[in-house]
Amino acid sequence: MAVYMVERDLTGLTMDQLAGAQKAAIETSQRFTAEGKPVRYIRSTFVPGDSRCMCLFESDSQGLVKDVNETAGLPFNGIVEALDLTP
Repeated sequence: MAVYMVERDLTGLTMDQLAGAQKAAIETSQRFTAEGKPVRYIRSTFVPGDSRCMCLFESDSQGLVKDVNETAGLPFNGIVEALDLTP
């Protein structure tokens, strides 16, 4: 499976709304996986000063990652393949 980074502009979101968005990403990914469309939410990094958020997902398809985010109602600016270099 490949890793995809979803880039978001979350200007104006409160911390509670940010937590809700993360929960929606996790739950929607789990639902897709249960339906036979494997997508795994890995983690998010939020930059408060810029209101930017980068979320990592693992999937065989960039299209599935897009579908998860659209189904969850989460805004995004782009989705690109990425390398997760966590030690």
